[in-house]
Amino acid sequence: MTREFSKIKESLASWSDIRQLLRGGEQGQLVPVVIPKDRRGFAWMALVFLAVYFAGMAILTDLTVIAALAALFFLAVALVTMWRKAIIEIEEGTTGVRSRWGAITGVLPPGRHYLWLPWDRVDAVVDTSTEIPYSAPIVACPTAENVPLKSIEFFLKFRIVDPVAFVRTIGAGNFDLVLSSAVQDAIRQRSRRVNTERAYDLRGSDVGDMQDALNRQLGRYGVRITGANIPDVQLPDQYQQHLATREKVAKELSAYEREWELTRKRRIDTLLMEIERSKKTRDARVVEVKAAHNKARKDVARMLEEQETEAQRVTWEIEARGRAELTAAENEAKALRRLAESYRDNRAVLQYELARKRLDVGAKLAENAPQPLVVRTQQGQADSALSTLLLAQLLPRISGTGTGHVNGHTPSA
Repeated sequence: MTREFSKIKESLASWSDIRQLLRGGEQGQLVPVVIPKDRRGFAWMALVFLAVYFAGMAILTDLTVIAALAALFFLAVALVTMWRKAIIEIEEGTTGVRSRWGAITGVLPPGRHYLWLPWDRVDAVVDTSTEIPYSAPIVACPTAENVPLKSIEFFLKFRIVDPVAFVRTIGAGNFDLVLSSAVQDAIRQRSRRVNTERAYDLRGSDVGDMQDALNRQLGRYGVRITGANIPDVQLPDQYQQHLATREKVAKELSAYEREWELTRKRRIDTLLMEIERSKKTRDARVVEVKAAHNKARKDVARMLEEQETEAQRVTWEIEARGRAELTAAENEAKALRRLAESYRDNRAVLQYELARKRLDVGAKLAENAPQPLVVRTQQGQADSALSTLLLAQLLPRISGTGTGHVNGHTPSA
């Protein structure tokens, strides 16, 4: 089912309907611009005339107080009415285009504004924040082979960035015609560069160049394209049947290729398994040969090591025996030398000890030997019997006390 072009228009509405028209559109059409109806009118002037009339009555007649109160009342009502009618509220996300005597003088940002003068008014309220979606299904777009495609659906989003330029230069109704023609021209140029069999590649393709071209064309109108893509492409019915046949053949060919690929893969896997099995058998035999070779090398190495060990042992025994005999001879010579030195040293020591012991024995013998007592008499006189008797009596006493003098004689050993 082919969709229709989006329609853009501007509407005339009261201030209370502006929000609904800008957000929801009107009868399926996009409404980015609304011309508000001027609600101020001149009712407040009638109230001013009534206030002037009652003020005149208060001056010219006797009903001064009542007429003055009525004049003040109508004047207050006129001022309140004028104040209420002068309030202009611009919704958030929109911009009001202000004019004076029909000439655009500027814009009104969102918020509350007061237009006191009757010749100041809001010509249009423009939606400047919403990205407005626009769908453009292009029918009978020829490809590079001049085959007309059934339709190409083009979708874009745009936003009004300069409301004054948009309202003053083109307006919503004329912009719809300009945008649709620009989109058709861009789509047809794109389809002309694509072969028919690759027409489906347009779906979701990069359309940045088309977006840039549209921005260059529509930039002077105060509009900027914020996004674009091609969501759908429909080929002619006959070509779709031909393409379906080609797809069927391609699917069968792909199925045969997959089957052959599976068979080939199965055979390759079998051959690889046989090769792996052969490799494992070969590796096992190689391992056995290496093990036998290593065992023979170990046996030879062990035999050589045993022979070397035996030869080394015999060598060590001979060397040890020679060293032992040499050491014994050296020790014997040292012992004899030391023994000779000992004999030499001990001879002097023994002589010294013998002499010392002789002295000790002589001393002991001298201590225990009887001490002779020599009695010296005067020379030339013979010993008398009396002296001999006295000496015999005194000998036991003298032997206990040492030496002494008897009758003037000095005993000596």
